[in-house]
Amino acid sequence: MTGLQKIKLPRHIAIVMDGNGRWAKKRHRPRIFGHKQGALHARDFVELFSEYNIPYLTLYAFSTENWSRPKAEVVGILRLLEENLDKAIKIAMQKNIRINHLGKLDKLSLELQKKARKALELTRKNTGLTVNIAFNYGGRGEIVGAVRDIVDKHIPVEKIDENLFCQHLYTNGIPDPDLFIRTGGEMRLSNFLIWQAAYAELYFTPVLWPDFSKEELEKALRAYSNRQRRFGGLEPV
Repeated sequence: MTGLQKIKLPRHIAIVMDGNGRWAKKRHRPRIFGHKQGALHARDFVELFSEYNIPYLTLYAFSTENWSRPKAEVVGILRLLEENLDKAIKIAMQKNIRINHLGKLDKLSLELQKKARKALELTRKNTGLTVNIAFNYGGRGEIVGAVRDIVDKHIPVEKIDENLFCQHLYTNGIPDPDLFIRTGGEMRLSNFLIWQAAYAELYFTPVLWPDFSKEELEKALRAYSNRQRRFGGLEPV
């Protein structure tokens, strides 16, 4: 954290980990090789990130739209998730990290669902960094799900406001992201935290996810510290 002690750090960072396939292509390797490297990097990154005084990190791992990718690629990604869960749990327990899931587990195999729930349960009482893994997640689907939940509970219309609505999102109890980082050069939200990121500071970098180093993270943190967050208002004269 060299040179970061005096700057204002965000409380919650969300990251779209983009560029794994292109990283592999540059090396004349199959896309799944890039996803494997991206998964290993994500694991190492969380371990590094736990050293910062930032309480929440959300990683976009697999969207609801990603199911439309070639079957072999999807199967490979699911296998990587399963292979990395046990190691992730071990790191989380060593570093006092809480693992949380955003999205739905129902499309995963029963064995993978069991492993995922084990990770959530074993780390539930950890009090350090909270890592939200957005897997089988879609922002629009999350909003539709919240609406359905409110309707199912017969909540009177006059009681519905933004605070109540937030209680029915996957991120209930978690502060909105302050900094939204997307690696890989694309400049869009891609259906990620579209409600929660309404006032997040956006940071886009051409660096592909497997190459997103500690130095690149600190560059993003410095850029964030120079932003003026007015939330629709004006700075005092």
